[in-house]
Amino acid sequence: MSISPARRVADLLLEAVLEQHRALEEALDGIPGTIEPRDKAAGHRIAAAVLRRTGSLDAVMEPFLRRAPPAPALRALRIGAAELLLLGTPPHAAVASAVSLVPRPLAGLVNAVLRRVAEHGAQALEELDAERLDTPGWLWAAWHAAHGPAVRAIAVAHREEAPLDLSLKPGAPLPEGALLLPTGTARLPAGTRITELPGFAAGELWAQDAAAALPARLLDVQKGEHVADLCAAPGGKTAQLAAAGAHVVAVEREAMRMPRLRENMARLKLTPDLVNSDVIGWNPGPVFDAILLDAPCTATGTIRRHPDVPHLKRAKDVAVLAAQQRNLLVAACKLLKPGGRLVFATCSLQAEEGEAHLAHIPEGMRLDPIREAELPGIGATGPGYLRTRPDQGMDGFFAMRLVRG
Repeated sequence: MSISPARRVADLLLEAVLEQHRALEEALDGIPGTIEPRDKAAGHRIAAAVLRRTGSLDAVMEPFLRRAPPAPALRALRIGAAELLLLGTPPHAAVASAVSLVPRPLAGLVNAVLRRVAEHGAQALEELDAERLDTPGWLWAAWHAAHGPAVRAIAVAHREEAPLDLSLKPGAPLPEGALLLPTGTARLPAGTRITELPGFAAGELWAQDAAAALPARLLDVQKGEHVADLCAAPGGKTAQLAAAGAHVVAVEREAMRMPRLRENMARLKLTPDLVNSDVIGWNPGPVFDAILLDAPCTATGTIRRHPDVPHLKRAKDVAVLAAQQRNLLVAACKLLKPGGRLVFATCSLQAEEGEAHLAHIPEGMRLDPIREAELPGIGATGPGYLRTRPDQGMDGFFAMRLVRG
């Protein structure tokens, strides 16, 4: 049997993430252009299902394996098991396709195990503690400490693909079939292709999770204000600020991310000033009325959209990134005019990258408490700060607002 292009893509993506420790989207961008877009999308869907449920899939297969299989066989087994148990693929197609992925000496193993999975796997899956199995132990412990019993609901939310959330330019029409959330985000079902929406080509909308859109709303920029978006790529928040009429300077450290930032602004017909610089070494002086700092983080709040995150991040990363965030915050505050305001945000569920920063507010700054009335329909504000979680139907975000002087 010839190898299905979609399964081949899934195999390449799993190899990239689980064995080469590369980001899923980066690996997807590296798939040869000779493969049809629909096969890339199908392969991505299969790989994402495996990454979301790796622990459970391995637990189902374990009784049918005498020893750990070689890496090519394990990838094929996980792909086949995901298709059988999670994606509704007919058993003959799932088994045959998985077998085609491996060299002949491994074909018998893959065939035998997946036939057992097809027969007994569904019941075995129901009996597992999937939330624990599919969440690395260090993340479970950290989320339990930070969010208490909600840790299980967070893990459940990570099983499902996130919907397509959109930010709209002022005056842009709501896409057909979209639900308008109280905060102004437009929501379409998971799997919706943004490039097929009429407003995409017209530059009227962009993909942005409902939670990711909140920090810019909290900054509440006014027309004509001089505003900085620090760590700006890919530009969703830059677009929000520029569309509100502010004069925006978007600063991004990573040169490789600048082309996408430029492309997004060009499509949206927005003209912020784009700067390729490290914020810590960038010093235009205290010239900004408002600053948005969405700092680099572990991104554990985005696992619904990026199921590779639990496989790529480690516990040791948290402290390193939290220290970088504190340094960025100090540098950003120096760029504010007296009376200027700053919103600091991270798309992380880790307390060290969120609530812990409340104890490290830079000198000369004060907390400007966020009020429930500012975020209709969210109901996720802590005492003066914002905290959202995936079990509330959006990415996990922390945000606090500060004022200079």
